[in-house]
Amino acid sequence: MQPIHPVTPIWRTKTTLERQMPNLLKTACKVPRCPNLTEPGQSYCTEHKAQHAKRLDAQRGTAAERGYDSRWTKARNAYIRAHPLCAYCQHQADVVDHIIPHKGDKALFWDSDNWQSLCKKCHGVKTATEDGGFGHHG
Repeated sequence: MQPIHPVTPIWRTKTTLERQMPNLLKTACKVPRCPNLTEPGQSYCTEHKAQHAKRLDAQRGTAAERGYDSRWTKARNAYIRAHPLCAYCQHQADVVDHIIPHKGDKALFWDSDNWQSLCKKCHGVKTATEDGGFGHHG
């Protein structure tokens, strides 16, 4: 199976001007009645950023609750042995990625046709692209 490379939707691509001139304006924190401003490109001020991340992590559930248990570890190790190179850069793979995010769908989670081996760097870039940026801003 050929690796599927993420395609950036046209509405997510930046114009030349946006790439040349990053957003340097601070904006209001998303927390109601918070008087603080955010760093450019952020949604929450420094004070509320960690609280927001903790809240998201609590809603997400543990790795085991999301299906990453001993059964997954065995399947992942076997897949990495069979597909040792990153599907994007051909370096040593560290991660078995779900090509289409499963979002809790157990059938999609266990569908090995939806798996690809990636190195940590490529997996981080792919995940950040899917989630809208590093740190899940938005």
